[in-house]
Amino acid sequence: MVKKLVMAQKRGETRALCLGVAMVLCAVITYYILGTTVLPLYQKSVWTQESTCHLIETNIRDQEELEGKKVPQYPCLWVNVSAVGKWAVLYHTEDTRDQNQQCSYIPVSLDNYQMALADVEKVRANFLEQKVFYCFSTTRENETSVLYQRLYGPQALLFSLFWPTFLLTGGLLIIAMVKLNRSLSILAAQR
Repeated sequence: MVKKLVMAQKRGETRALCLGVAMVLCAVITYYILGTTVLPLYQKSVWTQESTCHLIETNIRDQEELEGKKVPQYPCLWVNVSAVGKWAVLYHTEDTRDQNQQCSYIPVSLDNYQMALADVEKVRANFLEQKVFYCFSTTRENETSVLYQRLYGPQALLFSLFWPTFLLTGGLLIIAMVKLNRSLSILAAQR
């Protein structure tokens, strides 16, 4: 009976040890992936200064209003604000600025024109209702654009690192408990 208990205990310890090692390896791989994707975006983000923006004007643009310029076939919102003592164009996120510099806000659903227009009108109404809000600007002198929301801010970085850290900690705790259990069982067997 004692031999069967010891064999079962060894098998269980081996499985627990493999689980702990697998969790640590997954955490290391995840840290590597985050370190090569999210961390460079966070470091390259120049939108670090939080400012107060005052709404100057908003208008909805679509392809008829922007003749002669390459504009996608969807309505978009154009927002001008006053930030850091100068006039600026407000963009929703860094990606919005990269996708289309003619639009401050690009609707989520681009398949249906009417739904996209309703989404843009809803966002415009929110801006008109709240004329003063926080935005993110850069410390560059000649920059004439600001962001409403940062995609690659410190909160996003911490949120991205939470689960790998949790996985690493759990894996290390499992390994430590297995090692402690082995040590205590050896000590108990020696008495």
